[in-house]
Amino acid sequence: MTVSFVWFDIGYTLLYMQREVTYQQALKKLGHEVPLDDIEREFHLTDKLFMREYPGLFLKAREVFMPSYLGIMNYRLGLSLNVCELDLCWDEIKKSIDNYWLPFDGVKEVLAELRQNSVGLGVISNWDCTARDILSATGLIDFFDHLVISCEVDCIKPDPRIFDIALQKAAVPARDCIYIGDNYYDDALGSRKVGMPALIINRFGKLGVEEIEDCPVIGHLSDLFNLIPEFKEQK
Repeated sequence: MTVSFVWFDIGYTLLYMQREVTYQQALKKLGHEVPLDDIEREFHLTDKLFMREYPGLFLKAREVFMPSYLGIMNYRLGLSLNVCELDLCWDEIKKSIDNYWLPFDGVKEVLAELRQNSVGLGVISNWDCTARDILSATGLIDFFDHLVISCEVDCIKPDPRIFDIALQKAAVPARDCIYIGDNYYDDALGSRKVGMPALIINRFGKLGVEEIEDCPVIGHLSDLFNLIPEFKEQK
């Protein structure tokens, strides 16, 4: 397989939120000391639960999904809290944080290496009108040849139309692309509908995605180089 174009999801593929450290601060304000590793683990597991069991819920208004999301996560942490009070406290702390979204370590280096090897780069993401500003603020936007954002094209993953739009913009066949995302149910199942192979990135190994058996799972973005023949030959 020759890969001429790599498409990416945004959240928890390229970028992450400073949610764990700010959530830990909110819990501390309410009298609970919780190790950061525990918070990171439960955010991850709750993300995967919602992706698997409640597809599309993250695209609803925050007040629709966040009370149940925090309720589940706090239960797993052994906490009994008023989630509305906690969420207000957390929101105030987040407002004081500059650059709430940050690139994962190594992301810029991976994108740069792909570009240096003449691989086209693009984004296909379920996101609101802030996507371009966030990619710009994090220094990633100039890496990409095409950005296909759900709010701009009026369709969302896993609808194959959003992938078809991307392929038309780039004028590349699906078989020559790879799509990389963190949500198997939106990303892998969606891209496959148009014949585009996918990789799922999961930085906790198989934790939370144990059910995935028909799609490669990578732990770091740079692992994609081990799966692209052209790059494997260079190593």
